[in-house]
Amino acid sequence: MGRKARYSAEEKISAVQEYLDGKGSMKTIAQRLGIAFQSFKQWVKNYEAMGIDAFKTNHNKHYSKAEKEQAVAAYLAGEGSHMEICQKFKILSTSQLRSWIKKYNGHEELKASRMGDTGIMTKGRKTAFNERVEIAAYCINHDHNYTETSEKFKVSYQQARNYTVKYENGGINALQDNRGKRKSENSLSEIEKLQAELKMEKAKRKKAEMETSFLKKLDAIERRRG
Repeated sequence: MGRKARYSAEEKISAVQEYLDGKGSMKTIAQRLGIAFQSFKQWVKNYEAMGIDAFKTNHNKHYSKAEKEQAVAAYLAGEGSHMEICQKFKILSTSQLRSWIKKYNGHEELKASRMGDTGIMTKGRKTAFNERVEIAAYCINHDHNYTETSEKFKVSYQQARNYTVKYENGGINALQDNRGKRKSENSLSEIEKLQAELKMEKAKRKKAEMETSFLKKLDAIERRRG
């Protein structure tokens, strides 16, 4: 195809907007720009996930170790294609994700893109039952974003993930700490358990409402295009 063309952020946004406005297909726009179809598709997905910041952020965007691990784990769990995982986790290119997966499968440590780039805790801390309920509820309500949850509650990424997974697999009782003789947790009253369950139900209901609203908006956009 010859020398690879370079486009400014404004030109990329204009091309993507042209597609989103129904003024051309991905294929025809990519051909006119002289770029690969997959490259233009990546522009569109990045724009849908990050807005104009997808193009104003340069290719040296930094990712934390936890962010990389979260994206790789999601892909290996079958939660989406390379493109879909990039869109979900706001990764600028599928080649970055593929590189992380290759390193992970080769048992190579995924390190942060730069030193000291996040405040995410790598070591856990002790948490009370009510905290674990709050953490799991928040994580469920925020699309299972373990990185964001760990930052908000000052716990490790692994704790945020474990509490959420434990609740989803075993319910409220799975969040109790049964180690040692922590009588206060092992003898939770029925009222306390009901309050915790109510909090989780509210979180799930809010998430479901947000998803329904999003699907309605998506359906309206597709009808306008049709």
